[in-house]
Amino acid sequence: MDSQKIIESLEQLAPLKLAEPWDNPGFQIGRAGHEVSSVFLALDATKEVIDRALDCKADMLITHHPLIFSGIKNILDDDFIGRRIIRLIEGEINYYAMHTNFDVAVMAKYAATLLDLHQCKVLEVTHTSSWGEMSVEMGIGCTGLLKEPMSLKDCAEWAKKVFCIPNVKIYGDLGAMIQRVSVSPGSGKGMSEAAIRQKAEVLITGDIGHHEGIDAIARGIFIIDAGHHGIEHIFVDYMKSFFKENWSDIKVYTEDNISPFTVI
Repeated sequence: MDSQKIIESLEQLAPLKLAEPWDNPGFQIGRAGHEVSSVFLALDATKEVIDRALDCKADMLITHHPLIFSGIKNILDDDFIGRRIIRLIEGEINYYAMHTNFDVAVMAKYAATLLDLHQCKVLEVTHTSSWGEMSVEMGIGCTGLLKEPMSLKDCAEWAKKVFCIPNVKIYGDLGAMIQRVSVSPGSGKGMSEAAIRQKAEVLITGDIGHHEGIDAIARGIFIIDAGHHGIEHIFVDYMKSFFKENWSDIKVYTEDNISPFTVI
C-alpha cells in the first residue's frame, strides 16, 4: 500500500485543521510513496518503540504524541531526538503523528463510549462546523451520564476496568453518589473549570496537580486522575481496529500497554 494513500485516510479520520495551533501532527519523517505492508502503533516514539518497530521490520510508525513538536536546527546523533530521527530514516520507516486533531475527532467520543456515557456533549469546544443549517461542535473531552448513579469509588473502579489500568488517584468522598461525568483524555490541567460549567460531578482525566485537585473538591466536583498514559493509550487499540477494518492486508504491530512510570 502506498503510504500517501494511508496518510490521506488518516487525515480524513482526523483532519489536521482540527489540531491546536501549538501542536505539530502529521507526516514528519519519510518518503512520499513509500510502500507500506506493516505498521507499528504506539503512544510515543520512544527509543524502545523505535527499536521494536525496527525489529518488526515495520514500514510505518504511527504515534499519538509527535516526536517533533517545534523547529529543529540540526539532526545529530548526540541528541536523543536526533538519534531517533536518524534511526527511523536509516530503517526506512515513515513516521506519522495524530495528536490534538485525533483528540478532537476521535479520542473524547471513544473514551465516552468505553465509559458507556450517554447524552454526551463536548467538554471544551475548539471547532464548529456547519452542515447546511446545522452547526456541529467539536473539541476536547466529553460530558455525559452514566446509565445509573454509582459511588465515586465504584466509578474509579469502572474507569480502571475500562482503561485497563492498575490504579487511579481520587480527589473526593469515595462514598458520594455520582452520575454526570466529564472525561478528558491526556492532560486535564485546567479542564476542571469546563467540567464545573457543565455541572459534572466528577472529571476523569490525567496530570491533575495538588492545588487543582483540592480546589475542585472545594468547588463541588470530584477528580479521578487516571494518568496521561492511562487513558490515552486507547489510541493504540482504536487505530489497530481502524487498520483492520480498512487494510486487512497490512500487518499491524502495537506497543504493549505498560505505564512509563512505576508506583511502589
